[in-house]
Amino acid sequence: MDLDNEVQMQRKGRGFKAVENGRSDDNAQYDTLPDASASESTQQKVVAAKSVEGWIVMVTGVHEEATEEDIQDKFSEYGELKNLHLNLDRRTGYVKGYALVEYEKRSQAEDAIKDASGSTLLDQTIQCDFAFVRPTVQPAKQEKQRRGRSASPPKQPLVTRID
Repeated sequence: MDLDNEVQMQRKGRGFKAVENGRSDDNAQYDTLPDASASESTQQKVVAAKSVEGWIVMVTGVHEEATEEDIQDKFSEYGELKNLHLNLDRRTGYVKGYALVEYEKRSQAEDAIKDASGSTLLDQTIQCDFAFVRPTVQPAKQEKQRRGRSASPPKQPLVTRID
């Protein structure tokens, strides 16, 4: 038994250049998310979407010991708050780190996003953005691929000959 001979092993899977049916995955194209550094013309633009009742702003980076009054004091200067939701962790009782603030008018929500984003609340920097957005350009519809049984041939009409 000769152990010094180099054994050829075929490797497949991630990290190996798999060749399957004569095709290499070197030229494979994958979907990607746009970079923040990419130019604005190449990125897909999004617009804010109104919820059923108003314009909802999502505030992230909220301190775990913040209260509804702290959030209300911070965001009431941009307009009348229609609704405020501060989600708490069941186990600890502390804030999960985000809040939802609802305004009736879009201009109030835009002012809150523009001015409050990057500001501090209880010595912690918060970020704000619309909670609901939709893309302006709809992606092309892909054709559905049917799986399972093939379609039955069309039925022939029943013809009876009368002679």
